[in-house]
Amino acid sequence: MYVDVSFPISSYQIFSYHLPEKYKSIAQIGLRVRAPLGKKIYQGIIINIDVKLKFKGEIKEIIDIVDDGPILDKNLWKLVEWMSKYYKTPIGLCAKTILPQNLNSKYEPQTEYFVKYHSGVENFNLKGKSQKLIFNYLYKFKSDIIVKDLNHLSSNPLKVCKKLEQEGYVKLSLKEKPQDNLNYIINDKRKKINFNVEQKKAIEKISDGINTKRFNSILLHGVTGSGKTEIYIEAAKRAIKKGKTVILLLPEITLTPQITGKFKSTFGELVAIWHSKLTPSVRAYNWKNICLGKYKVIIGARSAIFAPIKDLGLVIIDEEHENSYKQENPAPRYHARDIALIRGKISDATVILGSATPSLESFYNQLHGKSEYIQINNRYGDAKLPKVRLINMIDESKESFGDPFSKVLKEKIIDRLYKKEQIMLLHNRRGFSPVLQCLDCGEIENCSNCHTSLTYHKIGDKLQCHLCGFFKKGLRLFCIHCNGQNIKLAGAGTQKIEEKLLLDFPQARIARLDVDVASSEKNIVKIIDEFVKGNIDILIGTQMIAKGLDFPNVTLVGIINADIGLFLPDFRAGEKTFQLIYQAAGRSGRGVINGEVIVQSYNSNDSVIKLASDLNLLEYYKQCLIDRKSLSYPPYSWMTRIEFKSKKRDLIESAMNFINSKTKSSIDGLHFLGPAFCYREKLSGYHRAQLIIKSEKKMDQNGSKLDKYTDYISKGFIKEKKFQSIKLIIDKNPISLL
Repeated sequence: MYVDVSFPISSYQIFSYHLPEKYKSIAQIGLRVRAPLGKKIYQGIIINIDVKLKFKGEIKEIIDIVDDGPILDKNLWKLVEWMSKYYKTPIGLCAKTILPQNLNSKYEPQTEYFVKYHSGVENFNLKGKSQKLIFNYLYKFKSDIIVKDLNHLSSNPLKVCKKLEQEGYVKLSLKEKPQDNLNYIINDKRKKINFNVEQKKAIEKISDGINTKRFNSILLHGVTGSGKTEIYIEAAKRAIKKGKTVILLLPEITLTPQITGKFKSTFGELVAIWHSKLTPSVRAYNWKNICLGKYKVIIGARSAIFAPIKDLGLVIIDEEHENSYKQENPAPRYHARDIALIRGKISDATVILGSATPSLESFYNQLHGKSEYIQINNRYGDAKLPKVRLINMIDESKESFGDPFSKVLKEKIIDRLYKKEQIMLLHNRRGFSPVLQCLDCGEIENCSNCHTSLTYHKIGDKLQCHLCGFFKKGLRLFCIHCNGQNIKLAGAGTQKIEEKLLLDFPQARIARLDVDVASSEKNIVKIIDEFVKGNIDILIGTQMIAKGLDFPNVTLVGIINADIGLFLPDFRAGEKTFQLIYQAAGRSGRGVINGEVIVQSYNSNDSVIKLASDLNLLEYYKQCLIDRKSLSYPPYSWMTRIEFKSKKRDLIESAMNFINSKTKSSIDGLHFLGPAFCYREKLSGYHRAQLIIKSEKKMDQNGSKLDKYTDYISKGFIKEKKFQSIKLIIDKNPISLL
């Protein structure tokens, strides 16, 4: 008997081995084996078993089998094969992407004592002070409490709880500590949800899809605050009741402690958290437990879509428009939304794409009948959409040049502080100042590794590149180009906005949430939790704060500079700007008090800014689709981006000339942009050029014509010896052209 083995290497080659007699009865597709490859021993995965040998030549033997059972089941292996073909990535590298590292590592989870009130007993005979305090506390909450969290009631709560258990007042249990180490906002006393008519219709439609036990794709398009999370929870309940399991994908798990907490509150120990910050040993431990069927709900970022959960019945992609679902490096450069749909097809599962601002691709697909469409037009609990006011900052700057806050925004902030209501301010730029410029010669302090300006961070006193991470301490007192001393910081980041807020509103409790503050996941959750509790008046942040957060007491949202990112040379720039403004605006007025939004812009007549300020999503999408169609951009075409990287600029120029010679002939339905240097020409020390190939869907229904031409270009390029040092990157369906 012979087996074909794939290794996690940058090669499409599959290797055949003889299978020793002792392994014939246990060999299965999806098992890891150890086998010789060259002069070394590597781990690979069995991808095929056959009694006949197709390879003609010397055949080596499998050394041993690593696993007791397949680490990839049949359905997951189908997904690996699809990824390899679609994203043009060796199958071994695709398998490596899915599997956690150190899968063989042993992990002994830590345990801790939990205690719970024993239903039906009353405090009749308790005499000790500590016993009474702990019993009354447990009686009040009637839920599992970590014993060590009772230290404020007793110097030795475990001893007291053991005594109470002996007398039948409480129940003690030893449970595993959560491995994710994140303090999600968990409410053990969740209120019963009274679904409105729109929500009920959505739930029934999703339930119908689950009950059919066939693949079903649904776009859940609900306005901000429409209760999509509660719909997800109810749908998950119904899936589990039918004996099915659930995967919930979040754009960034640490930024969504509320939704994660709600699922944990509802499903308890049936929930497993999966994200990149787990240690390798914990990830391996969780993977094995998922394989064993310990969990019914998997929650995580994009990689959670690969969880080896059995009987998959429901996949939910929250905020499906988010770019974080796309893996840009390394290969395979997959999009979790596409993977979810394919996995749904393989598993006959229902896939929900949820968003208040769907991606244009998903919106287009529902228009053309490729997915069902559920629209929720009203907020939950009769909450009203906020009133939005657009402020022309050009007019404002005539009176108060350099002030990031308009008069209107300042007045609204003062009003909300007086009313004890909360404020969120969005400014999508980190640091203190994005530009350090000499006013004598005009030179800007740039990163030596990248084609971009260094951002000044006042906290830490450093100039930092946000692309490669390079930094240098302190500010120069003179220009290195002309020796001029007229050096000025231009523009404003979140640090500067925070400083200005502290000056203008000294009585306010202010917090900032951006990448620099969020050095750890716990910091993020802590800030969000403090804001939920009302201990923060004003929260200033980057796009982080616009994602999936629910703060009922926020009645004012200010968008400091709505134009950031609008004019980047990327066909999705307008779409991303619109979604960010709309999502940020949606944080306001989600409770009983009506909300208000102030949008500040230097391009207030731009159609993207105006329609976003009007919250007119359907009109914007209508216009955007017309533009995309006229220019043959997605979703009306397939797109592939081929990037060339080298530390030698002249070599890139030579490569561009070579590629240009290959793309001169006209091909029906194919459009070429480039080759040309990227907008960010130099990144992390590498010069970059790109070729964009578009293929019209009406002439290339499944994208095969584009695939063939991409192969023609890339294979022809690879064969050229003079270009061997150039790194070639093929990105199918890219999310950015920068």
